[in-house]
Amino acid sequence: MKLENTKAQMRKGILELCVLSLISKEEMYPSDIIKKLKESKLIVVEGTLYPLLNRLKNAELLKYNWQESNAGPPRKYYQLTEQGSEFLQSLLLTWKELNHAVGESTDKIKVQ
Repeated sequence: MKLENTKAQMRKGILELCVLSLISKEEMYPSDIIKKLKESKLIVVEGTLYPLLNRLKNAELLKYNWQESNAGPPRKYYQLTEQGSEFLQSLLLTWKELNHAVGESTDKIKVQ
C-alpha cells in the first residue's frame, strides 16, 4: 500500500468541504481557490477543481456570475446558494464529529 495514495485520498475526501468553505467567505475565481488550497497544503490542479465546481453548480450548491477582467476575457466568480450554505453547515457538523472521533482514536499515539 502506498502512503502517497492514501494521503491523496484523504485530501480528496475533504476537498468539497474546503472549497465550499472558501467560497462561503467571498465569491471566488477558480484560480484564487487553487491558490488558497495550495497555501493550505491541499494541492489541487485545475483538472480536479473544475469538475468539482461544475458538479456543485449542477447540484445547485453554487452559482456564478461573470465579471469583467483587466487581464483578458470575463471571469466566472462562484458563490454559495442558500442550499449550498445549508449543505456546508451539514458538512461542517459532520467534519466536527469526524474530527472528534479521529482525535479519540488517535490521541494517545505519538507522532515521531
